[in-house]
Amino acid sequence: MKSGRWSAAVALTLAGVLGCGALGFLAYRLISPQRTLRASAPPAARPADLAPAVPVAGGGGKPIPDTLPDFSLPDASGAPHRLAEWAGRPLVVNFWATWCEPCRREIPLLEGLRRENAGNAIEIVGIAIDQRDSVEKYVRDMKIDYPVLIGEKGGLEAAAAFGMEPVLPFSAFADARGRIVTVKIGELHRDEATFILARLADIGAGRLTLEAARGQIDAAMRSLAVSRAAAGGD
Repeated sequence: MKSGRWSAAVALTLAGVLGCGALGFLAYRLISPQRTLRASAPPAARPADLAPAVPVAGGGGKPIPDTLPDFSLPDASGAPHRLAEWAGRPLVVNFWATWCEPCRREIPLLEGLRRENAGNAIEIVGIAIDQRDSVEKYVRDMKIDYPVLIGEKGGLEAAAAFGMEPVLPFSAFADARGRIVTVKIGELHRDEATFILARLADIGAGRLTLEAARGQIDAAMRSLAVSRAAAGGD
């Protein structure tokens, strides 16, 4: 009898612990939504995967759209902005967070790319999937000079509109007609960005078709990834 009562007590105790653990995990997810994200650096998305209704590796089986989705998110001052505001110019849309180390490493590169390509009207738009206070402080402290929108509540929906899982960072490159040329998943490197932006310029000048540019980017990203891996880079 004592053994039976002991077993029952143990069972009740375990049930209570598991119940509290489940509630604690749920509360943690609710009060810390940014932690549903994770920093990662998988291989670049294949341009061939950008065709309509074709699943993207690492994208949760969702297709990357042919053209830039449009949505509204606030900037650091609270003013709402839509991606459509930058229509008619090549665009790099970079998803990031202040707690993501590879995201932070990209920011000086993105600032440099914006300055170097000012003549081609290329704009960088950062979308921070993070808490507003953290983003405002980081933008102010780092003096980020390109537009930054804050997805405190709508950031995950914005990422999903690109067909992406919440894996940071990732950058979508679009031509002046708003067509998504490629998406780089993981940290963007200068050699990758330089090649992609050159292909955007070729598209704009009529030297390359969209399909040809995607093919060249696909081959180049694979080659650069192999070279970086051989050199021991990330």
